[in-house]
Amino acid sequence: MYKKTYFRYLVFSMLGLSIAGCKVPAIKEQKPQLDLPQVYKSAKEDSTSWASIPWKCFFNDKDLQVLIDTALSRNKELNIVLQEIEIAKSDVAMRKSNLYPKGGLKVGTGIEKVGRYTSQGAGDASTEIEPGHHMPDPLGDFGLVASAHWEVDIWGKLHQAQGAAQNRYLATVEGKNFVLSNLIGEIASSYYELISLDNQVELVNSNIALQQQALEVVIAQRAVGRVNELAVQKFKAELLKTQGLAYKLKQRSVETENRINFLLGRYSQPIARNHNALAETLPSELKVGIPSQILHNRPDVKQAELELQAAELDVKVARAEFYPSLDISAAVGLQAFKPSYLIKAPESMLYSLAGDLFAPLINRDAIQAEFKSATARQLQALYNYEQVVLNAYLEVANQMAGVSNLQQEMEKQQQQVDVLSSAIDISKELFAGNRAEYLEVLTTQRDVLDAKLEALELKKSQFLALINIYKAVGGGWR
Repeated sequence: MYKKTYFRYLVFSMLGLSIAGCKVPAIKEQKPQLDLPQVYKSAKEDSTSWASIPWKCFFNDKDLQVLIDTALSRNKELNIVLQEIEIAKSDVAMRKSNLYPKGGLKVGTGIEKVGRYTSQGAGDASTEIEPGHHMPDPLGDFGLVASAHWEVDIWGKLHQAQGAAQNRYLATVEGKNFVLSNLIGEIASSYYELISLDNQVELVNSNIALQQQALEVVIAQRAVGRVNELAVQKFKAELLKTQGLAYKLKQRSVETENRINFLLGRYSQPIARNHNALAETLPSELKVGIPSQILHNRPDVKQAELELQAAELDVKVARAEFYPSLDISAAVGLQAFKPSYLIKAPESMLYSLAGDLFAPLINRDAIQAEFKSATARQLQALYNYEQVVLNAYLEVANQMAGVSNLQQEMEKQQQQVDVLSSAIDISKELFAGNRAEYLEVLTTQRDVLDAKLEALELKKSQFLALINIYKAVGGGWR
C-alpha cells in the first residue's frame, strides 16, 4: 500500500515539475498600423466606387468581352491557381479530421515458437487449456481487433490549426480573385494597345503615300533644275525611314496579338477587334470611392489580411505545444491461438481503454524555437499586410494623378498636331514658290507624323489609366 501511494505521488510530482519547467511564453498582440487618409487627394468624399461594377458592365466592347470570357475558361495561370484552392481546401478537411477520433480494423495472424527452457516455454508446457489438452507448440496467434485513438483538444490547438487552414484556404480564393482582376486588366490593356497599333500603322501608311507624292514632286523639280540631287536623296531617305517604321509597328502588333492569345491559353490566331474603340468618349468623372474601401474591395488586401489571421492562429498553435496533451485509446476484438476459438466468447474477447497525459520536458528548446518562428512569421504577415494596403492606396493615387495629367497633356498634344498640320501646308506652298528649303518641308512632315503618333499613344494611355484605376480600386473580379 505504501509503495502504491509513493508511486502515485512520484508520478504527479514529475508531472507538476514538467509543467512548471515549461514556462509558457505570452503572446504579444500585434495590430496593423494603417492610418488610411479619409479621402484621396483632389477627390470628393464620395463612397461610389467602380469596384462594385462587374467587368462586363465596365468593358462594354463586345469583342473584348468575348476575349475575356475565353480567357476565364482557358488561361493557364488561372487554372493553376484554381488547383491551389483545391489543395488548400483539402488541407482544411485534413485539419478538421484531426478533431475526431481515428479508428481502424486490424486482422492479423502469426505463429510463435519459444524455447522450452524459458519461463514462458515452461509455463506454456504445463498449462492445460482444457482437461488433457496442453498449449500447442508452436503457438498460433489469430486476431480481429477494432481500435480507436483520439487526441482530446483540451487547449484548442487542433481547432486553431483548422482555423489557420481555413483562413489560408480563403486567402487562396482571394488570390484567385486577384489573378482574375489582373488577367482581365491585362487583356483589356493589350486589346487597346493592339487597336492603337492598328491606328498607328494606318497613320504611317497614309504618311508614306504623302511622302511618295512629295518625292515625285522633288524628282520633277530636279529635272527642271529647281533642286539638286541631295534634295531627292533626302526625301527618299525619309520615305525609307517611314517605311521601316511601318514594319516595326507591324511587328509590335504581331507580338501584342500573340500576348493576347497567350493569355487566352491558345496558339496564334487573329484577334477580332473594334478598330474605332479608341474613339469612344472617356468618363468625365472618376469613381474611386474612399480609401477605406480598398480594405474590402481589393483581393490582394483581403488575401494579406487572411494570411495575417492564419499566422496569428499559428502562434496560438505553437504556444499550445507547451501544454500537456491528452490521448485516449481504446480497442476491442477477438484473439485466440486457433481460428476455431475466435468465436468462443467471452474467452477470446479482448478490450482496452487507456488515457495518456503527455507533458513536454526534454524538447522544450525545440518548442520554444517553433514558437519564436511562428511569432516571426506573424510579424512578417503583419508587415506584408501593411505594405499591401499602402501599395493599394498609392496605386489609386498615382492613377488618379495620371488620368488628370494625361488629359492636360492630350489637350496640348492635340494643339501641337493642329499647329503642325497647318505648318505643313504652309511649307509646301513656300517650297512650291521657291521660298522655303526642302529641309523645312522634310522637318515639318516628320514633326507632324511624330506628333500624331504621340497623340495616338496618349489616347491609348488614357484608356490604360482608366483600366488601371478600375483594378486599383478593386474592380475586375466580380
